[in-house]
Amino acid sequence: MSIFVIAEIGINHNGDVGIAKDLIKVAKEAGCDAVKFQKRTLDLVYPREELDKPRESPWGTTNRQQKEGLEFGQQEYEQIDDYCKELGIEWFASAWDTNSQEFLQQFGCKYNKVASAMIVYEDLLNMIAKEGKHTFISTGMTTYDDIQKAVEIFQEANCSFELMHTVSTYPMKDEDANLKMISTLRDKFKCDVGYSGHETGIAISTAAAALGVTSLERHITLDRTLWGSDQLASVEPHGLMTLMNGINKV
Repeated sequence: MSIFVIAEIGINHNGDVGIAKDLIKVAKEAGCDAVKFQKRTLDLVYPREELDKPRESPWGTTNRQQKEGLEFGQQEYEQIDDYCKELGIEWFASAWDTNSQEFLQQFGCKYNKVASAMIVYEDLLNMIAKEGKHTFISTGMTTYDDIQKAVEIFQEANCSFELMHTVSTYPMKDEDANLKMISTLRDKFKCDVGYSGHETGIAISTAAAALGVTSLERHITLDRTLWGSDQLASVEPHGLMTLMNGINKV
């Protein structure tokens, strides 16, 4: 059984489409099946008081300026779409609001992703399920009831999906991985289960591969010392190649 490997670029491009393209190329050369991004409509996802809070970043001194600096729009996603087609690798994104999901529909991506924080957002789940595309659903920070409701939405829409065991700490400590949850989710919800990892190394992800996951997602970066909240939970190009070799051996 092959494992569908997703290289999560997320916001590690730091608002630079050139870095995004470099990361897409890294993922393709390592043998990943797809790259993934994140899409948000800031004023729908965050309250104004949160966006107005002070935060030092390369783009300014508030949360809003930081998040606007990291958010790609129409022009950047058109370049991403063209470049992925040129290299022959799939791309998709996790939307954090229904406006963002509608934005992504124009590109006709083959897959959808529900981020852990969005699993309780039933309007978004219903919208995604109606598209009928295979969807990866992360389960970080969730309860069994949360997961059950999401599963029912996709089953009722007859939309294929798989859960992804996730621990939502950045970076995750190895001892918190709780990999037995992979088999627990598989047995409880009678579906395929993947793993979305935020650890610093590759041993946990390789172990997840040995436990029969159907998909594996890891954040990637050009350099873990770059500015950004997700860089330390990411693997660099050499680490990604090593991880892919380990997965293939398993």
